[in-house]
Amino acid sequence: MKYRQLGQTDIEVSVICLGTMTFGEQNTEAQAHAQLDYAVAEGVNFIDTAELYAIPPKPETQGLTESYIGRWLARRQDRDRLIIATKASGPGDFVKHIRGGPRLNRQHITQALEASLKRLRTDYVDLYQIHWPARQTNFFGQLGYTCGDAAPLDNIETTLSVLNDFVTQGKIRHIGISNETPWGTMEYLHLAKTHGWPRIVSVQNPYSLLNRSYEIGMAEISCREAVGLLAYSPLGFGVLSGKYMEQRATADARLNLFKDYDRYTNPEGLAATEAYVQLARAHGLSPAQMALAFVNSRPFLTSTIIGATTLKQLRENIDSINLDLSTEVLAAIEAIHTHHPNPCP
Repeated sequence: MKYRQLGQTDIEVSVICLGTMTFGEQNTEAQAHAQLDYAVAEGVNFIDTAELYAIPPKPETQGLTESYIGRWLARRQDRDRLIIATKASGPGDFVKHIRGGPRLNRQHITQALEASLKRLRTDYVDLYQIHWPARQTNFFGQLGYTCGDAAPLDNIETTLSVLNDFVTQGKIRHIGISNETPWGTMEYLHLAKTHGWPRIVSVQNPYSLLNRSYEIGMAEISCREAVGLLAYSPLGFGVLSGKYMEQRATADARLNLFKDYDRYTNPEGLAATEAYVQLARAHGLSPAQMALAFVNSRPFLTSTIIGATTLKQLRENIDSINLDLSTEVLAAIEAIHTHHPNPCP
């Protein structure tokens, strides 16, 4: 395994982070624990979850992922060696089952953290993240922007003030954001400097061969401000593995189970995927490992968040850390990107 510094902290996290949103929906607790055991044995020390999970979000499975991880943590003796990250939900119609509609204010964030700590069976979280903003902006694939949109439901300054108190209390070690924009990221950094509050150490945004929009604006912030990317959906919901294109996906594969998860399956995305899969096959590479190795190699990246529903998938994904792409393959990837730029924002 390889490791990188988390922001300006003294923490070294594995370049491969285990994403867990399938726990409680596509994975049983026993399967979840088997994945956790395998990943840690392979050198993964970074585990990411959220109060929202399992996915798709629904009342009967909300919080199950954290509970599965908590029961796994309770039987181990190495909590201090593991970096546990979770997230507080922002507002939205699809999360009305959480606290009657979550808000990023003191009351809601406090309730969110306390519930997560209880489910995780831990006294502290290493990285506590805001899952998405509480203002009208672009995330989850939204495009376009209208100046003068509705005011934020909550204030970044208020949110950061609450998180500062949690750091002071020892309930969280570090702060991260997710699904953020360049403006939002710099606002967090500006407010931290102004008030002497903790700096954010990471940004968890989508990044893959099908969506390299992070490179426009956000990558420079990551490098210059030491706020690295935690890349989620590095395989585009599994699309870049080629299993859907090559008819290898089983009936219980995510996109076969949940038909409305179509962010990475528009015609342009499928055309790009075909080109990337053909490139991998031509060089004797696993399409999934090629896609992950590209993400792993980015200089603005701290960690790549992988998800799997089987140990076989998990093994292949973790092993991408051992793949260094040749100059020829990297040039071919850039050529494909020129013809199919960011088809799935």
